[in-house]
Amino acid sequence: MGDREADRILVERVQAGDKQAFGLLVAKYQRKLARLVGRMVRDSAEVEDIVQDSFIRAYRALPGFRNDSAFYTWLYRIGVNTAKNWLVTHGRRASATTGVDSEEAESYEEADLLRDTDTPERLLMTKQIGQTVNAAMEALPEELRTAIVLREIDGLSYEEIAQVMDCPIGTVRSRIFRARDAISVRLKPLLDAAPDKRW
Repeated sequence: MGDREADRILVERVQAGDKQAFGLLVAKYQRKLARLVGRMVRDSAEVEDIVQDSFIRAYRALPGFRNDSAFYTWLYRIGVNTAKNWLVTHGRRASATTGVDSEEAESYEEADLLRDTDTPERLLMTKQIGQTVNAAMEALPEELRTAIVLREIDGLSYEEIAQVMDCPIGTVRSRIFRARDAISVRLKPLLDAAPDKRW
């Protein structure tokens, strides 16, 4: 049984009054939803509140859910909208991180130092590329940033992103193209200056 089918069965159980089935859905998607919201909102305490609020909204709306789309895309849309509402209410701009924190980055760098092929220049270039990508994503408008994060980091299909963002697939394709183009423009000078252009 696939994930979507398992979710459908759990949703039907919740709709029939089984509260424990909803607990299983929360357990399954809580971390994924927190990662998604965490890319929009910087404050980890607020992320927890937004995720909890998203699940409350989902629980209340679940009787009307018709299984036309996958449960997780429906839940992601609720999470994205809840985070957007929180940002508007608090007058803040969404965060843009690639999901790699500084400790993870350091452990990757330490592992890279063990390989003979990685020179200090190459390691510096890798770090600069990461910083440039993060800065480029930070500068993107919210719609472009959300689309590229859902595609490149969360691995959602164009159809799933269209459902999460509640827009046509053509709009998703356009947003992802524009986001990639903006990131590419920021990376080009850095890559052109690289002594070893095998990036």
